[in-house]
Amino acid sequence: MPRRKSKTLTQVELEFMQAIWEHGEVTTEDVLAHLAARGRRLADGSVRKILSILVAKGYVVRRPDGRAFRYKAAVAEGRANRSMLLDLVERAFAGSPALMVASLLDNTRMSKKDLAAIKRLIAEKEQGQ
Repeated sequence: MPRRKSKTLTQVELEFMQAIWEHGEVTTEDVLAHLAARGRRLADGSVRKILSILVAKGYVVRRPDGRAFRYKAAVAEGRANRSMLLDLVERAFAGSPALMVASLLDNTRMSKKDLAAIKRLIAEKEQGQ
């Protein structure tokens, strides 16, 4: 069975997007340098392919710059994060945010500070509805 094409970002695509969000507008060389500084070494052709995928998915737009292209985000980081989170909830937790939060609470060490912040967010959400 062929692998499902993801509308959200894969791990490597997310790394590319983080470089683009951080720098605003990038060349393939900028992405190569950004990734290399974080320990990921890719060939120039691989970078171009992944940037093409991001363009096709609508996350990135490109414009000609001489013989090369410059790339910038077409989707804000917050919107992409929400999309990935909603996709995770749908695929891994049968669409239930409550199941996701329960799993997170059961399987993650939470500090008292983290728990207090979560409680505050829930209280704010309840007051807003």
